[in-house]
Amino acid sequence: MGIFSSIKDAIFGKKAEAAEPVAPAAPSPVGSALDAATQAMATAAAQPVDVEAILTAEAAKTDQDLNWRTSIVDLMKLLGLDSSLANRKELATELGYTGALDGSAEMNIWLHKAVMRELAANGGKVPADLMD
Repeated sequence: MGIFSSIKDAIFGKKAEAAEPVAPAAPSPVGSALDAATQAMATAAAQPVDVEAILTAEAAKTDQDLNWRTSIVDLMKLLGLDSSLANRKELATELGYTGALDGSAEMNIWLHKAVMRELAANGGKVPADLMD
């Protein structure tokens, strides 16, 4: 599993946690409870993942001042991922970065925008200003 997959899973997994069906209040036949749970999860899966809302909520839970909106390092930290240069180099390679893999501002800015574009391409709802 690549670094981008870890980022996507960390964000999209938050949606799955929020969409888990609540147990029925009254006893119901097993078949109908399973059908309802399956339908609820399928409906949740069909909806785009609101990346900005999820990341904003995660940022509110931490006491760190992380600028996830522009910093790939802070985005990775917010998601509990290793933001080391080695991991950012691997991410840059995965996403097709052709510049120097030196951790420069240019590389990091490109990475952040590329991650946001990839999240959008994989079912995420990402504001345009985070992708360009």
